[in-house]
Amino acid sequence: MNGTREIDEIKEEIASMGPVNPNAIEDYARVSERLEHLKVQRDDLVKAGEDLKVVIESLLGDMKDCFLEKFDQINTNFSEVFSQLFGGGHAEVLLVGDKETDVMDCGIDIIAEPPGKKLQNLNLLSGGEKALTAIALLFAMLHINPSPVCLLDEIDAPLDEANVVRFSEYLKALSESLQFIVITHRKPTMAACDSLYGIAMHQKGVSEVVSVELS
Repeated sequence: MNGTREIDEIKEEIASMGPVNPNAIEDYARVSERLEHLKVQRDDLVKAGEDLKVVIESLLGDMKDCFLEKFDQINTNFSEVFSQLFGGGHAEVLLVGDKETDVMDCGIDIIAEPPGKKLQNLNLLSGGEKALTAIALLFAMLHINPSPVCLLDEIDAPLDEANVVRFSEYLKALSESLQFIVITHRKPTMAACDSLYGIAMHQKGVSEVVSVELS
């Protein structure tokens, strides 16, 4: 009796399991293989992500070092060019922010001290002083990375007579190694050029080009 009861209980347990899948072993093997394949892909992606982070960190480090190196060179040149254009004084470019954390997110501030004036922010300078300071910064960058041709469109317009003379003299010296195309109405700048091209209108609606070789 006990054996019969035990058999009945086993039959009930089997029945409660529902229909039996005859392919269960094969399905399990197939799913297990797929799972292992996905695990390998996941591990490859994780490793690739870690390798990419290393590359990015290395590139960011190189960018920071290169930026700071060029920034220091520009700053040195800026101070020298500023002094020559203003006939004295001092200027520098400052990084605003935490350059140790992320120099690429830093702002830039320009501090200038024209002859006879106190060191002050660029915003406190006169219009002509701002223009000449910007010119000094432009020339400082050109010393680091010269362009084949540099176009200056009335860049000397805000300058007073003394400053435009120093500007034209510096431009003349710089033109020995760089080529400039300058649009200007200032006589000292014209005198520093090797060739002049003027636009005249003798008749309404008719322009005429006049050229003069000064070199």
